[in-house]
Amino acid sequence: MKSILLIEDDITISELQRDYLEINGYQVDMAADGETGLRMSLAGSYDLIILDLMLPKLSGFDVCKKIREKKNIPILMVSSRSEDIDIIRGLGLGADDYMTKPFKPGELVARVKAHIARYERLVGAKDVKNEIQIRGLLINPDTRKVFVNEEETVLTTKEFDLLYFLASHPDKVFSKTHLFERIWGIDALGDMQTVTVHIRKIREKTESNCAEPTYVETVWGAGYRFKG
Repeated sequence: MKSILLIEDDITISELQRDYLEINGYQVDMAADGETGLRMSLAGSYDLIILDLMLPKLSGFDVCKKIREKKNIPILMVSSRSEDIDIIRGLGLGADDYMTKPFKPGELVARVKAHIARYERLVGAKDVKNEIQIRGLLINPDTRKVFVNEEETVLTTKEFDLLYFLASHPDKVFSKTHLFERIWGIDALGDMQTVTVHIRKIREKTESNCAEPTYVETVWGAGYRFKG
């Protein structure tokens, strides 16, 4: 049985979400504040975390950042705030998806299923992939580790998948829409801001000068390509 940690301070909302998830076969633990949620996230072995943005004691942003420093499991961030800056910040800190309240419980269950299934497919496809090494960048799909000039840099699940996909097709230009559909596979958010945020984070972690990228190049009006 897949296990989920639900970090939500509104008990009415959390119990409703828990009930729907349990009906669909998930084991659900709950935390009502950020500090407790972070402690449970790091101590437990969960398949996905549902993380509210506005939490007492420690914000969802801080919880997400600290989880990403230690673990690479899917994080679904939820909030009643729909401002682009919150969405971009959440994705930039490593969240895999962002849902704006109110939403139907059935939609939440669908997102949870999709993210867990996609994560399992990606980590289970190691035997058909090969290591990529170019200009000081090494991408190892078996360990899902990335090294720049022999020093490891930690990427989130989606950042790694996006970088590996681009590097596997050097010099080929992919539109933002194509990349969104290939890496996310569901209508989580608008493709342009999601892909753009993840490309920016990849550059911050792999480039010495993000203004003049060595690896992932912007092709204005067309998309992105990995320089072979």
